[in-house]
Amino acid sequence: MKTALLGALLATGVACGAGPWNPCDFGAKADGRTLDTKAIQSAIDACAAAGGGTVQLTNGVFLSGTLRLRSHVTLCVATGTTLRGSADIKDYESITPQIDYLYRARFTKSLLFAERQEDIALTGGGTIDGQGKLFPARKGDDGGRPYLIRFSECRQVRVSGLTMLDSARWLSHYLACEDVTIEGVTIRSRIRENRDGMDIDSCNGVRIANCYIYTGDDSIVLKSTTGQPCRNVTVTNCTLSSTASALKLGTESQGGFADVTFNNCTVYDTRDGVCIEEVDGGTCERISVSHITMRNVTVPIFIRLGNRATPIPGQPKPGMGRMRDITITDVQATEAGNTGCSITGLPGHPVEKVTLKNIRISIAGGGKAHDAARVVPEMERSYPKGEMFGTLPAYGFYCRHVSGLQLHNLELAFAKDDARPALIADDVSDLDLFALRAQGAPAAGELLRLINVRGALLHGCRLSAAVAAFAHIAGAGSAQIKLSGNDLGSAKQAVVKADDVPAGAVSVEAAK
Repeated sequence: MKTALLGALLATGVACGAGPWNPCDFGAKADGRTLDTKAIQSAIDACAAAGGGTVQLTNGVFLSGTLRLRSHVTLCVATGTTLRGSADIKDYESITPQIDYLYRARFTKSLLFAERQEDIALTGGGTIDGQGKLFPARKGDDGGRPYLIRFSECRQVRVSGLTMLDSARWLSHYLACEDVTIEGVTIRSRIRENRDGMDIDSCNGVRIANCYIYTGDDSIVLKSTTGQPCRNVTVTNCTLSSTASALKLGTESQGGFADVTFNNCTVYDTRDGVCIEEVDGGTCERISVSHITMRNVTVPIFIRLGNRATPIPGQPKPGMGRMRDITITDVQATEAGNTGCSITGLPGHPVEKVTLKNIRISIAGGGKAHDAARVVPEMERSYPKGEMFGTLPAYGFYCRHVSGLQLHNLELAFAKDDARPALIADDVSDLDLFALRAQGAPAAGELLRLINVRGALLHGCRLSAAVAAFAHIAGAGSAQIKLSGNDLGSAKQAVVKADDVPAGAVSVEAAK
């Protein structure tokens, strides 16, 4: 009936209003068995042709293959209703986004797709189920696993209220989109690896808030696979759990990242908590992370400037990237793993201007002397992740190739004695270490290890247990290292200097 009415109204040029449009009026059965793709798409197309409005799925289970959203159309999955992806890969269109990007030739199928549309929305209190368990991950079979959501070069995108389940691959991919709001979404997709929750890729102006994400890969990950940066992104008030990373910039970083904020989030049962990575050229800058709590996270903080240099197909290999202006404050992590956190650049290419403030991390402990003595390889072209270097020689933070490093109010502790120093700085310039409270163990030779550090001020630090030495300083490049106003009474020695440290490179001022 509505189909005939629509035709008559369109023939006379009369607008049909905002709906809601019901796919059942176009032949949908909503019985969970009949494929309703054509009926739902007809409702979307009719709504768009009428100038826009809402297509509402209600009272049932709508089984579907690929659906294309249109400008000015809201697809609402009502409370108690499910949009279920077909289990037959033949029901999904092969669609290659027009934009040039890293994976253009590989990933082509999705349940919900939109390209170069504007003012589109997915809303409601219902469920979108990808039935991802029915699409096994086979090497080289990227085309056989559809996304739930894929929007490319769209503007004014809104996703809210929905529960999303079990994607066959990345659950939602927003590629080169602008003005995106994602709020109050629940994602449960922990069936196996390569099931990211949200991939925000080369987008501009993204707001993610009040979401719960439980995934078999990264929970929220920013990428820049097109050569243009991912920028102006805010993530707030989310609860995250992942078998990979909870909050991440990278791994694909051809276009870089700028003006990104993560705050007020809870992370639990996860491999890497906060990951900031730039390994494929581009510049990563002005990143702010604050008020994050973590429990049972293997590596709470991981910052990496590498040079994997993966090119976008048909484009030249990217040059060395750059990373600068990163601030991480007010982080608490308990039951952390024993790997250690790291901030690492490459020789001649330091991570620049990093501030960590009000950080409290407690690990299980148990690190051995051979862990403390490890020489960490550079691994310039390796895939970046928190455990890439293995067990680090510092139980708290391992910092190498960094320029402009501020560490203020760090509290580091372990449950079981750990033979590693709390902090290692290697090839670091302009180091400001203030108010460190770090646990030491009798088996550890020193609490801090500085190697070729230039221009350092260590002040306001206090020992929480007896240690052999507060700081061990080594390297012919060491210069202008000053200890001032520290309470080091529990250390047998304030400083131990290696033979290669130049005379006058270190000065120690007693606490007043």
